Amino acid sequence: MVSMAAKKKSPKSKYSPSQRSAVERALLRLTSLPTASGVEHRVVDFVENWAAARKNRVAVQRDRFGNLLVRQRRAKPRGRKPIFVTAHMDHPAFVVTSTKAEGTRALVSLEFRGWVAPPYFRGARLEIFDRAARKAYEAVIESVDSRVDFPRKPFVTVTARLAQPSALRRITAGSIARWKLPKAEVKRDILHSHACDDVAGVAVALLAFERIVRISGLGHVSLLLTRSEEIGFVGAIGAAKSGIIPKSARLICLETPRSFPYDSPVGGGPIVRVGDKTSVFSPGLTNQISAIAADCARRDPTFKYQRKLMAGGTCEATTFAAYGFPSACLCMPLGNYHNMQDIDGVLAGRVPARIGREFISIDDALGLIDLLELVARRLDAREVSGGHRPYMERLWKRLRRVVT
Repeated sequence: MVSMAAKKKSPKSKYSPSQRSAVERALLRLTSLPTASGVEHRVVDFVENWAAARKNRVAVQRDRFGNLLVRQRRAKPRGRKPIFVTAHMDHPAFVVTSTKAEGTRALVSLEFRGWVAPPYFRGARLEIFDRAARKAYEAVIESVDSRVDFPRKPFVTVTARLAQPSALRRITAGSIARWKLPKAEVKRDILHSHACDDVAGVAVALLAFERIVRISGLGHVSLLLTRSEEIGFVGAIGAAKSGIIPKSARLICLETPRSFPYDSPVGGGPIVRVGDKTSVFSPGLTNQISAIAADCARRDPTFKYQRKLMAGGTCEATTFAAYGFPSACLCMPLGNYHNMQDIDGVLAGRVPARIGREFISIDDALGLIDLLELVARRLDAREVSGGHRPYMERLWKRLRRVVT
């Protein structure tokens, strides 16, 4: 449910219906793609096709871990430190490990790559895609093994029964499966879809980059789209260790973390995330971005943002900071985190576990696109480069007589 804070009347939107429609279409298309850690090929194909359609301005390459680096052609960084906007291309989902027939029953063994609380697996309905991910077949989970034992059994495993036994020959090891959910849609400016975390971040990164490449002097801005975040930041760690990111780079990680309605509401604006449950991100970079967002909010009554810790999980900004890169995080607050409806009620035993579509606000996505463009333009501007020190110096001059 969207919080009451998000339902308060706000200034009239500055976006035209055609601008909103373009963002909605991109989000609907990308967040509907089946994806899982290590099996992100549908999202990879989308990004590569997107870049090919803009080949005069944009180039894309894969590193040896399968991450995508999206750069500007003929870019002239002019000595500025690189900025990489990052997002991950996977979402918690199932991957088929084997199939078998037992009499008239067609059974599929799958591992779940990511985290969802155990009650949500029981009796859940799935859709299992053929290897090309062109057609899906319905199945029901019959048994769950929640034991995890690294490295022998790193994932929760399930056995599911296909509703259409003849489909067994079309499903092979490596096929993707996900929760069976209604088709993605936008209702009252809220996107409800299969996989907002973090494929919606990929969509926003592409939409923002499309603006950035048209602005002179921003050749130092690129995208880094990573793999297998949900099982332990595999793509991000590989990128950090491989040398593909220059040591002078600054990373702005996009995420869609769990919303808490009375603290970080869906519809409350994009979030400058200062940390997660593991660490606090690079304070200098975070403060610079916060200053840009605050200045935009003062100048533009239609722009709103939030500054929050968001301690519900760990994100790639922690990973990149651990390897010495200045890192910050910008977010869209997310409802039904990892497709779990009413997770607090379920874990407390008050309500039954039900799988649902994740949801984000279209206004939050538009605000994040705006904020990314502003950050690209102004991160190196003199008025924000000093962080909070100028403010502290003004306080010192005014008030030092109190203690001297």
